[in-house]
Amino acid sequence: MGSDMMPSRRAMLAGLAAGLALGRGALAQGLPTVAVTKDPNCGCCEKWVTHLREAGFTVTVTEGPVNPVKARLGVPRDLASCHTAQVDGYVVEGHVPAGAIKRLLAERPRGTGLAVPGMPVGSPGMEVDGMEPDTYDVVLFGPEGRNTFARYRGAELA
Repeated sequence: MGSDMMPSRRAMLAGLAAGLALGRGALAQGLPTVAVTKDPNCGCCEKWVTHLREAGFTVTVTEGPVNPVKARLGVPRDLASCHTAQVDGYVVEGHVPAGAIKRLLAERPRGTGLAVPGMPVGSPGMEVDGMEPDTYDVVLFGPEGRNTFARYRGAELA
């Protein structure tokens, strides 16, 4: 074999770069779409949607009454927040960090979904300049009961 059969260093680097770009695209394509229902006047919901998109999710948004959606999907009143989402057979209620959603999809635990009740300061979409972020639980809920799926301080695991 002559040296003309060996790819040039430039060709190898171009191939590697193309493979990495393709890998990133495949990773993004591997995440299911998150379908969000939110009140049309809610700004923090838009910030949460941006958080999910920055984490690689494709997000669709429907604006309208949220409470009928919560009731239909089985979100307990005491776990309710300002928006409700659906992703790959699960419900996501409130300001759940993208990392918790990715873990949910990877581990696939039995349950209806995840919830962050209320609107904790510092949770994704609820950042407030000059205020320390709250520590809060991400709750896995369903017919089997509830348990703490993760604990966060702001958008970081606590």
